[in-house]
Amino acid sequence: MSLNLKAASLARHVISVFSRRGLTLVTAESLTGGLIGATLTSVPGASAVYWGGAITYATAMKTSALGVRIETIDESSVISSQTVTEMALGAQQNTGADFALAVTGVAGPDPQDGHCPGEVWVGLACPRDGIIGKVISRGFTFSGNRSQIRWQTVVEALDMLLEEVLDEVA
Repeated sequence: MSLNLKAASLARHVISVFSRRGLTLVTAESLTGGLIGATLTSVPGASAVYWGGAITYATAMKTSALGVRIETIDESSVISSQTVTEMALGAQQNTGADFALAVTGVAGPDPQDGHCPGEVWVGLACPRDGIIGKVISRGFTFSGNRSQIRWQTVVEALDMLLEEVLDEVA
Protein backbone atom coordinates (compact mmCIF):
# COMPACT_ATOMS: atom_id res chain seq x y z
CA MET A 1 0.00 0.00 0.00
CA SER A 2 1.39 3.41 -0.89
CA LEU A 3 2.10 5.90 1.87
CA ASN A 4 -0.64 8.33 0.81
CA LEU A 5 -3.23 5.52 0.69
CA LYS A 6 -2.13 4.35 4.13
CA ALA A 7 -2.38 7.94 5.40
CA ALA A 8 -5.88 8.26 3.94
CA SER A 9 -6.93 5.03 5.65
CA LEU A 10 -5.53 6.21 8.99
CA ALA A 11 -7.27 9.58 8.57
CA ARG A 12 -10.64 7.85 8.04
CA HIS A 13 -10.03 5.84 11.19
CA VAL A 14 -9.08 8.96 13.18
CA ILE A 15 -12.22 10.81 12.07
CA SER A 16 -14.40 7.79 12.84
CA VAL A 17 -12.94 7.21 16.32
CA PHE A 18 -12.95 10.90 17.24
CA SER A 19 -16.55 11.30 15.99
CA ARG A 20 -17.80 8.32 17.99
CA ARG A 21 -16.07 9.53 21.14
CA GLY A 22 -16.82 13.25 20.83
CA LEU A 23 -13.14 14.23 20.73
CA THR A 24 -11.53 17.20 18.99
CA LEU A 25 -8.16 17.62 17.29
CA VAL A 26 -5.86 20.39 16.08
CA THR A 27 -2.50 20.18 14.35
CA ALA A 28 0.75 22.16 14.35
CA GLU A 29 2.80 21.30 11.28
CA SER A 30 6.24 22.27 10.15
CA LEU A 31 7.91 19.97 7.59
CA THR A 32 4.56 18.59 6.38
CA GLY A 33 3.28 22.08 5.53
CA GLY A 34 -0.37 21.23 6.14
CA LEU A 35 -0.32 17.70 4.71
CA ILE A 36 -1.74 16.21 7.92
CA GLY A 37 -4.61 18.69 7.91
CA ALA A 38 -5.24 18.14 4.20
CA THR A 39 -5.28 14.37 4.71
CA LEU A 40 -7.73 14.65 7.61
CA THR A 41 -10.04 17.08 5.81
CA SER A 42 -10.25 14.82 2.77
CA VAL A 43 -12.48 12.60 4.94
CA PRO A 44 -16.20 13.44 4.92
CA GLY A 45 -17.30 14.49 8.40
CA ALA A 46 -13.86 15.75 9.43
CA SER A 47 -15.25 19.15 10.39
CA ALA A 48 -17.03 17.58 13.36
CA VAL A 49 -13.72 16.75 15.02
CA TYR A 50 -10.84 18.50 13.25
CA TRP A 51 -10.77 22.16 14.24
CA GLY A 52 -7.83 23.15 12.05
CA GLY A 53 -4.13 23.64 12.26
CA ALA A 54 -1.20 25.98 12.26
CA ILE A 55 1.44 25.66 9.58
CA THR A 56 4.52 26.89 11.39
CA TYR A 57 7.16 26.25 8.77
CA ALA A 58 9.45 29.08 9.87
CA THR A 59 10.99 29.27 13.32
CA ALA A 60 9.43 32.69 13.92
CA MET A 61 5.97 31.19 13.41
CA LYS A 62 6.66 28.49 15.98
CA THR A 63 7.43 31.14 18.57
CA SER A 64 4.72 33.66 17.66
CA ALA A 65 1.80 31.36 16.81
CA LEU A 66 2.46 28.47 19.18
CA GLY A 67 4.48 30.02 21.99
CA VAL A 68 7.58 27.87 21.52
CA ARG A 69 10.20 29.52 23.68
CA ILE A 70 13.24 30.97 21.92
CA GLU A 71 15.34 29.46 24.71
CA THR A 72 14.06 26.01 23.77
CA ILE A 73 15.09 26.52 20.15
CA ASP A 74 18.47 27.99 21.14
CA GLU A 75 19.23 25.16 23.58
CA SER A 76 17.66 22.18 21.80
CA SER A 77 17.15 23.21 18.16
CA VAL A 78 13.94 23.64 16.23
CA ILE A 79 14.16 19.92 15.38
CA SER A 80 13.87 18.33 18.80
CA SER A 81 11.62 16.62 21.29
CA GLN A 82 11.46 19.81 23.34
CA THR A 83 10.33 21.96 20.42
CA VAL A 84 7.67 19.54 19.20
CA THR A 85 6.37 19.21 22.77
CA GLU A 86 5.98 22.99 23.04
CA MET A 87 4.37 23.09 19.60
CA ALA A 88 1.75 20.53 20.66
CA LEU A 89 1.09 22.23 23.99
CA GLY A 90 0.83 25.64 22.35
CA ALA A 91 -1.68 24.38 19.79
CA GLN A 92 -3.75 22.73 22.50
CA GLN A 93 -3.65 25.75 24.81
CA ASN A 94 -4.50 28.19 22.01
CA THR A 95 -7.56 26.22 20.93
CA GLY A 96 -8.84 24.11 23.80
CA ALA A 97 -9.00 21.01 21.58
CA ASP A 98 -8.76 17.64 23.29
CA PHE A 99 -5.71 16.54 21.30
CA ALA A 100 -2.99 18.49 19.49
CA LEU A 101 -0.69 16.73 17.05
CA ALA A 102 2.58 18.47 16.11
CA VAL A 103 5.44 17.64 13.74
CA THR A 104 8.86 19.14 13.07
CA GLY A 105 11.87 17.85 11.19
CA VAL A 106 13.87 17.89 7.98
CA ALA A 107 12.27 16.71 4.75
CA GLY A 108 15.37 17.45 2.71
CA PRO A 109 17.02 17.33 0.36
CA ASP A 110 19.60 19.30 2.38
CA PRO A 111 20.44 19.13 6.09
CA GLN A 112 19.12 21.88 8.35
CA ASP A 113 21.01 23.24 11.35
CA GLY A 114 23.08 20.07 11.66
CA HIS A 115 20.09 17.72 11.29
CA CYS A 116 19.96 15.24 8.42
CA PRO A 117 17.02 14.79 6.05
CA GLY A 118 14.61 12.28 7.54
CA GLU A 119 15.02 13.35 11.17
CA VAL A 120 11.48 13.97 12.40
CA TRP A 121 9.83 14.58 15.74
CA VAL A 122 6.13 13.99 16.42
CA GLY A 123 4.47 15.42 19.51
CA LEU A 124 1.02 14.75 20.91
CA ALA A 125 -0.70 16.76 23.64
CA CYS A 126 -3.48 14.70 25.21
CA PRO A 127 -6.55 15.79 27.18
CA ARG A 128 -5.80 17.59 30.36
CA ASP A 129 -6.02 15.87 33.68
CA GLY A 130 -5.99 18.82 36.02
CA ILE A 131 -3.73 21.65 34.91
CA ILE A 132 -1.14 19.81 32.82
CA GLY A 133 -1.98 17.38 30.04
CA LYS A 134 0.08 14.40 29.03
CA VAL A 135 2.51 15.08 26.19
CA ILE A 136 4.23 12.37 24.20
CA SER A 137 7.05 12.91 21.73
CA ARG A 138 8.79 10.42 19.49
CA GLY A 139 11.74 10.78 17.18
CA PHE A 140 11.94 9.07 13.81
CA THR A 141 14.57 8.64 11.12
CA PHE A 142 12.97 8.25 7.71
CA SER A 143 14.62 7.63 4.38
CA GLY A 144 13.67 8.49 0.85
CA ASN A 145 13.05 11.68 -1.05
CA ARG A 146 11.36 14.81 0.30
CA SER A 147 7.85 13.63 -0.58
CA GLN A 148 8.39 10.19 0.94
CA ILE A 149 9.69 11.69 4.19
CA ARG A 150 6.68 13.99 4.42
CA TRP A 151 4.22 11.13 3.81
CA GLN A 152 6.04 8.87 6.29
CA THR A 153 5.64 11.67 8.83
CA VAL A 154 1.89 11.88 8.19
CA VAL A 155 1.49 8.11 8.54
CA GLU A 156 3.50 7.85 11.77
CA ALA A 157 1.83 10.93 13.29
CA LEU A 158 -1.70 9.62 12.61
CA ASP A 159 -0.70 6.15 13.79
CA MET A 160 0.71 7.59 17.02
CA LEU A 161 -2.49 9.59 17.53
CA LEU A 162 -4.71 6.54 17.04
CA GLU A 163 -2.54 4.40 19.29
CA GLU A 164 -2.85 6.92 22.11
CA VAL A 165 -6.55 7.65 21.66
CA LEU A 166 -7.48 3.99 21.57
CA ASP A 167 -5.31 3.43 24.64
CA GLU A 168 -6.64 6.50 26.49
CA VAL A 169 -10.32 5.74 26.13
CA ALA A 170 -10.32 1.96 26.01
